Amino acid sequence: MNAALLDTDMTSEVLKQRNANVSQHSKQYLRSHSQFAISAVTRFEIIRGYKDVNATTQLSRFIAFCRRTLILPVTDAIFDRAADLWVLAGQGGHPRADADLLIAATALEHGRNLVTGNSVHFAWIPGLVIEDWRQP
Repeated sequence: MNAALLDTDMTSEVLKQRNANVSQHSKQYLRSHSQFAISAVTRFEIIRGYKDVNATTQLSRFIAFCRRTLILPVTDAIFDRAADLWVLAGQGGHPRADADLLIAATALEHGRNLVTGNSVHFAWIPGLVIEDWRQP
């Protein structure tokens, strides 16, 4: 199993533990790699969502999750790669969602597969390997 970066949607799925396929993939991944990895952008997206609805219990659980998770910072190299993807997205008629582009650039810069349930958001990105843990 290759090293992976969890997208925001899949991080939420892992936290909820409601999908049997996601739970199974998560367990297999942790046996191989010992910890999950997320982008700092994913951390931001989840924290702002919990704070927006005052979900203090979920926020506390997520903070504990983050303590055992590798959180990859957004570096200049990632910003530069995301900027290239932003231009490429415009040329190809794809959405220019900054958060998605930064997360994809993080996966590419670190040589990790991107685990997401939103494959269509990322399928056009050259060199990005996508996994959907919702699938068996």
